[in-house]
Amino acid sequence: MALQIWMDGKLVDKENAKVSVYDHGLLYGDGVFEGIRAYSGRIFEADAHIQRLYASAKAIRLTIPMSPADMLAAVEQTVKANHFTDCYIRLLITRGVGNLGLSPVNCLPSIVIIADQIQLYPKEMYEKGMSIITSSVIRNHPNALSARIKSLNYLNNILAKIEAIDAGVPEAVMLNHEGNVAEATADNIFVIQQGVVMTPTTSDGILEGVTRNLILRLCERLNIPAVEKVLQRHDLYVADEFFLTGTGAEVIPVIKIDGRVVGDGVPGPVTKRILEAFHKYVRAG
Repeated sequence: MALQIWMDGKLVDKENAKVSVYDHGLLYGDGVFEGIRAYSGRIFEADAHIQRLYASAKAIRLTIPMSPADMLAAVEQTVKANHFTDCYIRLLITRGVGNLGLSPVNCLPSIVIIADQIQLYPKEMYEKGMSIITSSVIRNHPNALSARIKSLNYLNNILAKIEAIDAGVPEAVMLNHEGNVAEATADNIFVIQQGVVMTPTTSDGILEGVTRNLILRLCERLNIPAVEKVLQRHDLYVADEFFLTGTGAEVIPVIKIDGRVVGDGVPGPVTKRILEAFHKYVRAG
């Protein structure tokens, strides 16, 4: 059976799921999206993802033509139509079809929901950890486009990803306009020093990740001290442990950055505790 894509209220076969070349999402990256997972048929952190989607849309003055409840129902319908229990969901809202000018006036927003499989990194990296670099490409200035908006324009992240690939590693740390640590190209950053889990704040040029927020809650459950604070590159270099989080990536350890070994060069004990708690949570809630 062909993969079914939800497009503006209808399920269509993957090969027939097409958007207009006049859609402003294609022409200008004008739109927002969410990456969501389903585990055992249950939408992971559904309310948080839907709330962030509508917040992103509001920030760019894009009115989504359906209610949050109906949006969640459409996501669930798409997952069920493809007979998935575990999958990755890409939910997109574009500004819609308009003319070749920048003006969004008269555009009619379009909604697309894709449910499919995804594996961002090899299984071995989740067990042994990954090496990363620091990119020369910085996050957008917050007065240009807030990183808290999950927009369809990911060009600076893509350029940083290319830099990582050129260096022979799968990920890169991106700094903000002040030179402080922001996030990786698609993941949030956590480091552990002397048993304390630390992650950049929402004002440091990060997308406030749904998985990031879950990890902070899990740390509280596990009685692991966790703080949001400004981090500099030096903090990453001297960390005892290091891991990345994201809905697509889930939780993955980092064992080397810019040629510097993190801790003992293997995923550390606190990271392993958090990983175990994460996997239990996504299956049991």
